[in-house]
Parts: sequence; C-alpha cells; structure tokens
Amino acid sequence: MSPITKRLSYLPLLNAFRNEMNKLLSNFQEGDITVGTGLMPPLDVSEDDTCIIIKMEAPGIEPHDINISIIGNTLTIQGEKRVDKEEKEKNYHLLERCCGYFSRSVALPASVKFHQVKAEYKKGILEIILPKCEKSGIKKIPVKGG
Repeated sequence: MSPITKRLSYLPLLNAFRNEMNKLLSNFQEGDITVGTGLMPPLDVSEDDTCIIIKMEAPGIEPHDINISIIGNTLTIQGEKRVDKEEKEKNYHLLERCCGYFSRSVALPASVKFHQVKAEYKKGILEIILPKCEKSGIKKIPVKGG
C-alpha cells in the first residue's frame, strides 16, 4: 500500500471522529453536558497521617442508591439519581436537573484497612473515611565487600 493510499484510508475514521466531537461540543454549548456522559458528581480527596477522606456531592440521591467498592487501590462509587414524579401538566421553561446512573473511580494514594472503612451521607454529601494501613518502613541494608 502506498503512503498516499494509506493516508486516504484514515479519512473516514477522521471524519467520523470529527462528527462525534462536533456533536459533543454542540451539546456542551447548548448547556446539555449530560448527553452521552451521564452524571459526574464532583468529589474531593484528601488525606492526613491516619486516613484518606473522600467527599462527594450527591444531592437528591438516596443513600440506598449508592454502592461503594474497593478493588486493589481503586475506590469506586456507583449510584443512581432517580427521576422525580413526572408532572405532565406543567410547561417547563428550563429543565437542568438531571438523573440517571453515575460511576466515579479514584486511585487511592495509600493502602487502606478495608474492614474499617466508614461511609456517611448527610445533607447531600457522601463522606467516606478510609483508615490507612501502617506505612512499611524503609530499612537500608548495608552491602559488605569481600
């Protein structure tokens, strides 16, 4: 295959990619940033000497609709914000609140004690406290010459 023919074979892929990007940017500019992306609740990750603390905004989400799991050093929070009872008689002028499934995964900066993890939901904020495992000390080993 000649270099020119090889380049031309990529054109349909590039055009499809450009079309998808144009759709995404169009949705973003129209204020519909959830189309195709789902919910993306914002979160904060911090740590101190003893634990890692994750806080995620989750207003309107019921605690029983949230699932938290840890695999290796990755914490995953999944859930669903359910639709409010639909009111067909109202004529909406603006409808920005979204609903649906979400999933957030975070690489944890340290190993944690799985059995001591606590999660609490208050006033629309999910707080997860992950106690850290003790740090393994670094020990220098002298090398003797012989």
